[in-house]
Amino acid sequence: MNSVCLHCQIPLSEKDHEFICPQCQRHYLKQPCCPVCHQALEVLKACGAVDYFCPQHGLQSRTTVVPRAGAEKPGNETQMKRDE
Repeated sequence: MNSVCLHCQIPLSEKDHEFICPQCQRHYLKQPCCPVCHQALEVLKACGAVDYFCPQHGLQSRTTVVPRAGAEKPGNETQMKRDE
């Protein structure tokens, strides 16, 4: 399941904690998703541990979580204005 840019519809490059569009340079936050239904997971943080919960499939191991592009990263507006 590859993430694509919401504006260009081309595959995004994955870098650290974000996705970047190689064409328009927009940045997207990584969203953890369920490996079974591909729905966004709730992130549970307690005592230094991070767990992921799917309402349909319960707790998910962090090794099986699938990252996908979520919301556009704040600050893209200034980048886009500069490019225009």
